[in-house]
Amino acid sequence: MANSLPKALPMTLRMYRRLASGLVPLAPALIKRRLKQGKEDPARVGERRGLSRDVRPHGPLVWIHGASVGEVLAAAALIERLRDLNLRILLTSGTVTSAAVVAKRFPPDVIHQYVPYDSPRYVARFLDHWKPSLALFIESDLWPNLILAGATRRLPMVLINGRMSPRSFPRWRRMYGTISALLSRFDICLAQSKTDAERFSALGGRDVVTTGNLKLDVSAPPADPAKLERLMAMTRGRPIIVAASTHPGEDEMLVAAHRSLVGFFPHLLTVIVPRHPDRGSQISGLVTASGLKPALRSRDELPAATTDVYIADTMGELGLFYRLSPVVFMGGSLIRHGGQNPIEAIKLGAAIVHGPHVFNFADVYEALDNRGGARQADTQEALVKQLGLLLAEPTIRNKMQHAGASVVEELGGALNRTMTALEPYLLQLRIEMGAANA
Repeated sequence: MANSLPKALPMTLRMYRRLASGLVPLAPALIKRRLKQGKEDPARVGERRGLSRDVRPHGPLVWIHGASVGEVLAAAALIERLRDLNLRILLTSGTVTSAAVVAKRFPPDVIHQYVPYDSPRYVARFLDHWKPSLALFIESDLWPNLILAGATRRLPMVLINGRMSPRSFPRWRRMYGTISALLSRFDICLAQSKTDAERFSALGGRDVVTTGNLKLDVSAPPADPAKLERLMAMTRGRPIIVAASTHPGEDEMLVAAHRSLVGFFPHLLTVIVPRHPDRGSQISGLVTASGLKPALRSRDELPAATTDVYIADTMGELGLFYRLSPVVFMGGSLIRHGGQNPIEAIKLGAAIVHGPHVFNFADVYEALDNRGGARQADTQEALVKQLGLLLAEPTIRNKMQHAGASVVEELGGALNRTMTALEPYLLQLRIEMGAANA
């Protein structure tokens, strides 16, 4: 199961390693700049250089790495299963927002660290300190030095919930030598779909297995009961649209849709939950410029009777707003971002409207659209039409809710299939635990 030592690397990776090593003296300047941008935690910048104040726990340690919030949450149910086996978890990610989510939604015994910058020196420090027993990389956040160093140390590495987007695949195919040198270091690649599996195999992945999308098995996000009751009291009787995880370019369309719909639904409230909360004030200015009245949650404002657009620019409260309205627009889909995950909203009873750009979850949205669990809006006019229909027709909305729930249930099971694929590695860890405790 262990990886073999790295073979001769292609020129691109040799150059990358030299460049990454040469840029180490610039790390302080990079960190300083990112601190000013709010992209680093000043109390934990040492972790970016492979340094940690935390002590490695005794016994086998499973290291799980995901890029940001979506990947980290996708691993939540898997982490629970591993904890049930008495395995300790080291979870790494690269963003301040993901660290905040881990602190809020994960058990305290899950150790979170920022992934080190991908320099051989920093990566070596990280691996020397933590000495992981098994490494699980989520989706496609593949840092070359991290992967190559793990392979050199014969660390068992598995790609889980693997995804290869239609945009990335042709680019990597032109750099086959580079990507195959990385993917071949993984003992096994567990792909979200048959299409993803075919792409990973074509790019040099070995032992590629289709296990499904872990995001389909995530639990519905929590909500504070007191906060929910207060919001419901403030908005009772009003038709509500929730626009979740929106990106720049979409907010303008949603504000315009609100202006069109308010003529038919006079007390309409649109809730915009930006993917990046720091855009709250920008969206507020946009709403004000359109002649509507905004309110910002980050300022502890609540939606008053005169509020047209409520901007939920806080972290970790999507579960609250999904429970507030059954009509949800999923962001990242009206622009070429690829669409955000609709599963959590569906598990809380949402009827989904989305734009045409949903390649990040192509199989999920295709199944939802075909079965009537979601509706696509390609234009501003179509967006207004679909949202208005769901607000006006509870029968149609209810049918969509049931269809969406049925699709999500049928597409589930990735967690069990992933655990089955990992069983040989977990058995070895349990043997090590038994020997250590003997």
